[in-house]
Amino acid sequence: MLPSSLTSQYPNRLVPSLASRSAASRLAVVTVMAAALVLPVMARAQNGAVPPAPNAATNAATNANVVANNDTTGRPGAPAPGGVAAADYQLGPGDRVRITVFGQQDLSGEYAVDGSGTLSFPLVGQVHAGSLTAGELGKSLESSLSPNYIKNPHVSVEVLSYRPFYILGEVKTPGSYAYVSGMTVLNAVALAGGFTYRAREDDFRLQRTAKDGSKTQVDAEPTTPVQPGDVITVRERYF
Repeated sequence: MLPSSLTSQYPNRLVPSLASRSAASRLAVVTVMAAALVLPVMARAQNGAVPPAPNAATNAATNANVVANNDTTGRPGAPAPGGVAAADYQLGPGDRVRITVFGQQDLSGEYAVDGSGTLSFPLVGQVHAGSLTAGELGKSLESSLSPNYIKNPHVSVEVLSYRPFYILGEVKTPGSYAYVSGMTVLNAVALAGGFTYRAREDDFRLQRTAKDGSKTQVDAEPTTPVQPGDVITVRERYF
């Protein structure tokens, strides 16, 4: 704010001069800011590089990483929850499968693997399925059907339901239970009614059948994944 004595004595000199200086200062600031924005763009253009749209590349890369990190489906051999890989799962007694023979509706349907690891299939009779994957069983059926019954057969096998698992020891209701994809030992205990008062709640024994039919026993924890056919034993406390 200017003193009134100055503005009254020099009305036509001092005020216009200050106004001109203020306008010039603002113009200088605008010029500097414009140069700061334009010069990098001109430099890139001279080098033959076209600046990308703001954040476009960053957003695309971020979205791709999110999809890649979260996508656990559709990948061949990707393990299903609970440590069972659909492509590697070995069939056994109690499993139910859907078999589709393309172009042969009478042969297509649902079949169960019996206690000996075989299933009964039209035309070819008893077919060994135990310890085979769904893909291997399909190839075996194609070989059995060709060439005597069907020329160049195409067979698809899909697992409909898994064989049960078994839980023994210090649980309220021991026995066999239907397998649920993604389950752990603790989930199995819950299905069996929970622990008894004598149970050791953090130490388990798990028996699993290998592809060659041999059985292995390992120590397990509450978070250990369960597979179809596993036998879980809940141990007793010593005190």
